[in-house]
Amino acid sequence: MKAEKLAAGAAFPETVVPLVSGGTATIGGPSENDRWTLVVVYRGRHCPLCVKYLGTLQDMAADFDQQGTDVIAVSGDGLEKAKEQVEVGNLTIPLAYDLSIEQMQTLGLYISNPRSPEETDQPFPEPGLFVVRPDGNIQIIDISNAPFSRPDLPSILRGITFGRDKGYPIRGTY
Repeated sequence: MKAEKLAAGAAFPETVVPLVSGGTATIGGPSENDRWTLVVVYRGRHCPLCVKYLGTLQDMAADFDQQGTDVIAVSGDGLEKAKEQVEVGNLTIPLAYDLSIEQMQTLGLYISNPRSPEETDQPFPEPGLFVVRPDGNIQIIDISNAPFSRPDLPSILRGITFGRDKGYPIRGTY
């Protein structure tokens, strides 16, 4: 089944995922506290580029918070690999795991099969980044079919700041 891509300005699909820290997170739906959400989908523990990207996200977490934006990172990894990711990256940002193939498809992500058992043991999502407005609608969508193409997080932060301050409209809705 080929996934449909999400439309800019559409409601982000409510997605429930377990957190490494315990409990679950529901991504999507209106914000109760007028905050934006930055959702970073990463390939999994097997990806060294993801480790670096999540490190940058961790380093910038306070900056996003100051701009009224919650961050969450999620992958299709199981709990053990997700725990390793937290340990290796010394992460305190919310890290979710067990994103299902169906959820990946609903989010319009590209999905890859592992090249070998040494890489990983299951299909996994390629990188995706979503900025969700407090009303639950998608302000920014960036999905990639390869690990080498990811948005620059400082640029995303500047875009969120500009969007909030200037009431910048959702683009790409034609």
